[in-house]
Amino acid sequence: MKSSLLLIAASLIILSCNSKTEYDTIIRNGTVYDGNGGKPFAADIGINGDTIAFIGDLKNASAKNETDAKGKAVSPGFINMLSWADESLIQDGRSQSDIRQGVTLEIFGEGSSMGPMNAEMKNSLQKSQGDIRYKVEWNTLGEYLNYMEKKGVSCNIASFVGAGTLRTYVIGEDNRAATPAELDSMQLLVKQAMEEGAMGVGSSLIYPPDFFANTQELIALCKEAARHGGMYISHMRSEGNKLDEAVEELITIAREANIPAEIYHIKAVGKDNWHKMDGVIKRIEKARTGGLKITADMYTYIAGATGMTAAFPPSLQDGGFGKLWQRLQDPTIRASMKKAMNTNPADWENLYYGAGSPENVLLLGFRQDSLKKYTGKTLAEVAKIRGTSPEETAINLIVDDSTRIGVAYFFMTESNLKKQISLPWVSFGSDAASYSPEGPFLKSQPHPRSYGNFARVIGHYVRDEKALSLEQAIYKLAKLPATNLKLKKRGELKAGNYADIVIFDPATVTDHATFDKPQQFATGVSDVFVNGVQVLKNNEHTNAKPGRFVKGPGYKE
Repeated sequence: MKSSLLLIAASLIILSCNSKTEYDTIIRNGTVYDGNGGKPFAADIGINGDTIAFIGDLKNASAKNETDAKGKAVSPGFINMLSWADESLIQDGRSQSDIRQGVTLEIFGEGSSMGPMNAEMKNSLQKSQGDIRYKVEWNTLGEYLNYMEKKGVSCNIASFVGAGTLRTYVIGEDNRAATPAELDSMQLLVKQAMEEGAMGVGSSLIYPPDFFANTQELIALCKEAARHGGMYISHMRSEGNKLDEAVEELITIAREANIPAEIYHIKAVGKDNWHKMDGVIKRIEKARTGGLKITADMYTYIAGATGMTAAFPPSLQDGGFGKLWQRLQDPTIRASMKKAMNTNPADWENLYYGAGSPENVLLLGFRQDSLKKYTGKTLAEVAKIRGTSPEETAINLIVDDSTRIGVAYFFMTESNLKKQISLPWVSFGSDAASYSPEGPFLKSQPHPRSYGNFARVIGHYVRDEKALSLEQAIYKLAKLPATNLKLKKRGELKAGNYADIVIFDPATVTDHATFDKPQQFATGVSDVFVNGVQVLKNNEHTNAKPGRFVKGPGYKE
C-alpha cells in the first residue's frame, strides 16, 4: 500500500511539471547540451524570472514568450575568461561582438583592474583615454562593477583585482621591491576587493609595473586571496625564452599560497620556442596529478595583440609610460633601443623579436587623428612610407602618439593551437574588448578575436578541424570556467540555475572577422538569454541589458 502511494505521489509530481500552464519563457524542440560534456538530448526548457524552472517535455505547457530551437543546439552561456570589455561596455553596454557569439559573462582583470584607484590613478586614467571617453565615477573594484550593472550591460560581468593596479596604488610604477609595510597595504586591498566580489588576483608579469613584482610578493597577495576562496590567474613572466621557468613560477605560487592558478592565453611565442609546448603540457599535468589546481585559457588565433612598447625592456618603463616617453627622445637611449629591438634577451620578453620581422607586426590603433591613416598596415609598410627603419618608425610612432600603440604580433603556430584546444583543463578567453562596428569603435582596428574567438571554437575547430567534439567544446566554454571560478548556478543547464542560455546552429556557426576586415559579426548564434531575459532574438539584438555583477567566493554583503 505504501509503495502504491509513493508511486501515485511521484506521478502527480511529474504531471504537475509537465502540465504547468504558464512559464515566462519556453525554449522548445532544442537539442540540449547541458554543459557537463555528456551526450545531448531532446528537451524543452521552461524559464521563470531569471531561473531555469524545468528541463524536459513541456508540450502541455504555455508561456508568455516562446522560442523554437528545432534543429539547433541549446547550451549554457559561454564565459570569456579574459575580457578587455571593461571600457568598451561603458561606451556600449550591448556587448554585441561577444553576445553574438554566445558569451554571457565577461571576466576582467589581467594585471590591471578598474579598482582600487586613488586620486592620482583616476586622474591618469582620465587623461590617457583615447576614442572612448568617460568619467571615472568609482574608487574600488566593487564600486566599478556596481556602477556598470546600474548603467546597464547585456552581459554579466566579473573581475579579478589586478596585481599591477595594487602595486600602482601603493608603490607607484617604480622598479623596486615592496617594503613589508607596503606589502601589508596591498594585502589589505586584496582583502577589500575579495569581500567586494573579486574572483582573485590577476597578474600580467611581462609588463610593468607587474614585471617589477618578485615571486614572494605575488605569493603574499595570493595567500590573502586564498583566504577568501579566490584564485590566481596570470599572464606569465615569459611565453618564449623563459617559458618553462615562468610555468614553474606559477606552479610555485599555487603551491606556496595554496591557491588554484590559471595561465592566461597559454602559448609558446617565437619559432625558436614552439617546440616547448609539449614540455609545458607535461609540466602542468604533473602538477595537476600532484594535487595542484592548475588550468589555462587561450584564444584561437596565431597572433597576439598588445603594445609596441613590448619591444623594449621593462626597465625602460621604470616610473611609468611618461618616463618611457621622455627616455625615447634621448638620442643615446634611442640608439640602444633600436639595437635592443633586434636582440633575443634572456631577462625580458621581446615580442618584436619573437614576431620575426616587421612584416609580422600589424598596427591596430592610435590616439592621434594624424596617425590613424596607418591603422591596419604593417610596421614594415609604414616604415617604407615614412622612409625610416622599422625600429626608428616604431619609436617615432610611440613618441608622436604618446601611447604604447596597439599592435598585433604574429608569433605562434597552428599546430600548438590544436594541441592546446583539446586539453580538458583549457577554457577560452578573447583577450579583447566587445564591440559594435559603429561610432568610436571604427576609429581603430581590433584584433579579429573581438568578433570571432568563440565562434571559431565551434565553427572552425569543432566542425571543420574536428579537434574536439561539440560536447567537449561546450563544457570548456561554460562549465569548466564556471567551476574554476567557483560560480554558483552558472555554467550548466540545470533546473534552479540562472537562465544564461545560447541557441545556435552547429552547422552554420562561423567567424567572419579577419585581420584585414575585423569588424564583422560572427553568425550562427540566433538567440541568447542572460538571467532569463532575451538579449539576442532571431539574430537581432533586443537592446535588453539584464547583465549583473557576478560576485566571487569571498563576497560579503
